[in-house]
Amino acid sequence: MPSIESAGLLLAAGLLAGVMNAVAGGGTFVALPALAFMGLPPTVANASSTVALFPGTLASAWSYRKDIRPFGPVPTASLLWCSLLGGLVGAVLLLLTPERAFSAVIPWLLLLATATLAAGPRLSGWIRTRGLHAGPRFVLAAQLVLGIYGGYFGGAVGLMMLAAWSLTSTADLRALNPIRTLMVAAANGMAVVCFVVTANVRWPETLLVMIGGIAGGYLGAQLGRRLPLVLLRGVILTIAVVTTALYFAQAYLR
Repeated sequence: MPSIESAGLLLAAGLLAGVMNAVAGGGTFVALPALAFMGLPPTVANASSTVALFPGTLASAWSYRKDIRPFGPVPTASLLWCSLLGGLVGAVLLLLTPERAFSAVIPWLLLLATATLAAGPRLSGWIRTRGLHAGPRFVLAAQLVLGIYGGYFGGAVGLMMLAAWSLTSTADLRALNPIRTLMVAAANGMAVVCFVVTANVRWPETLLVMIGGIAGGYLGAQLGRRLPLVLLRGVILTIAVVTTALYFAQAYLR
């Protein structure tokens, strides 16, 4: 069992991760390092982070259930199946990845997620202003790949989905939030089932982060209404940059 000090750290990490996910995403940047700091192997820390943050994602998907609408020519059911299959494949790939190899790839995954967070919704707007378009097959293939990424790691995967969908849909980005939340929950849900069934979750640490994440999700919703979104996104991006830099330093400057 974690000590009192460690429990407090994990609760605080979960609280901050929950706030970040509720506002703009990026909770992985806090939950993963906190669990790794407790001595969990990299793949177990990543799996435990996914499980710990899943209730918040599931709650968001449930709250959006009446607002989910199909977009463009791509059926919602097809996107859902791609997300479910991708999440399962990604989780299996994570479990098959040696710890040393995953430790080497984590900084690059964090860098990709940081870049996506930095671009934010503007990435989708940039794609649209360039007049780029893609057919339904491309979007479904991209959804499968993003589902795999979501099950394997998942940082900023929701924003990546919005960018891919903007190639085939002219819907407002806010209107796409409900279906985006559902697809992220689907990919993460399959990964959670896989991680739990294969006993790759450290439950004492995971439950502490989960409790903090649930509280943080509620608090983040309140802060999102009261504080400037630019300020909140700035704080989240700063945390993402610092976390990524620390992982790169640990991997390549030892």
